[in-house]
Amino acid sequence: MAEKIKTVIIGAGARGNVYVRQARPGDLEIVGVAEPHEGRRNYIKETYGLSDDVCFESYEELFERDRFADLAIIATNDRMHVDPAEKAMKKGYHILLEKPISPVPEEVYRIGQLAEKYDKVFSICHVLRYTSFVKTLKKLLDDGAIGDLVSIVHNENVGYWHMAHSFVRGNWRNSDETSPMILAKCCHDMDLLLYLIGSDCKKVSSFGSLVHFKEENKPEGAPKRCVEGCPVYDTCQFNAVKLYTQSQLRNWIPRIFNLDEVTDENIIAALYENPYGRCVYQCDNNVVDHQVVNLEFKNNVTVAFTMCAFTKNNERVFRFMGTRGEIEAYMEKNEIILKDFVTGNINKIEVSRSVSGHGGGDSSIMGTLVDAIRGKGEDKSSAVVSVQSHMMAFAAEKSRLENRVIDLDEYVSQVAEKAKQAFK
Repeated sequence: MAEKIKTVIIGAGARGNVYVRQARPGDLEIVGVAEPHEGRRNYIKETYGLSDDVCFESYEELFERDRFADLAIIATNDRMHVDPAEKAMKKGYHILLEKPISPVPEEVYRIGQLAEKYDKVFSICHVLRYTSFVKTLKKLLDDGAIGDLVSIVHNENVGYWHMAHSFVRGNWRNSDETSPMILAKCCHDMDLLLYLIGSDCKKVSSFGSLVHFKEENKPEGAPKRCVEGCPVYDTCQFNAVKLYTQSQLRNWIPRIFNLDEVTDENIIAALYENPYGRCVYQCDNNVVDHQVVNLEFKNNVTVAFTMCAFTKNNERVFRFMGTRGEIEAYMEKNEIILKDFVTGNINKIEVSRSVSGHGGGDSSIMGTLVDAIRGKGEDKSSAVVSVQSHMMAFAAEKSRLENRVIDLDEYVSQVAEKAKQAFK
């Protein structure tokens, strides 16, 4: 049996825990944690039987020590990725870094440059690349199942309840604190498009705004919190009590509410205190609730991408149009429909479902990562590769704000020059 990969967790919130839990049995040995939240830090300590001397409040303290593990899983907040990643590189750790790399283009570019010189595995958590669904799509496109790919329509349906939770009340609500929506939610999508098309992006344009989750749309008499006697309590689709007690969001409670016991009473009590009980029209959010992005690739493939909050389901839907056929693909259903222009055949492919998160992507990325560390495979989402999909997202946001088409090569050149000046 192969030796376990000694691992430290830097940022022991929801995602840091997910990656550890999704590893194959016998792959990882957790030997340390850096986490400022005492409860989360103690959870890792107790779960993995760690001693006090390997449990740190900050990643700076951890990296003051000589390297005592093989792998660093970095799942800190978006704006706290780059410094621990650089420190981990200098100490000689393999790295798994939560996406996005950074909300600052120059920092992303710098990480890509450093990663090129780095002789360890440095993987970014673009977990959707690793799903059976995406692998099946990639093979169909590469095998010419629809001839030459010409155009793609891709919808990122966020889901009204998911938007309210994560991007209005939650951690990714404000781009000044984390990232713009096109990066925080959609860098997965930019990465998928880059991967599936197999060509560099050439031009980007984008439009979108925040139209609904604003003070001006607040129902008359609505209090700051849903539990404080709201006059539209029974009819508001964003009612926090209903969302967290009666919808799929209830399943997220253990990861985000830090409750000893998940009951309706405890959830409602928490909504008096935590950010998730706030009226969606009275939050400090500023990220867009709808955005479209047009992309042209160097192999002449065009993409029309739409992200929208106002859908029932949280799902990704694709249509690939080629010279000999087309593909409809529904990620959350794991369903691919291949339509052949030559034979007229319509073939429905049902991809096997996985119980692990992100359609099997969470477990698959961990297996691929460990294999790469052991020298038995290749990292499929390296930091070097990930830079371009980040740049596509940055360019889309620049286009949206400046109302113009962005040439991606020119944009990256400008970022590179700024990075050179910033990191002399």
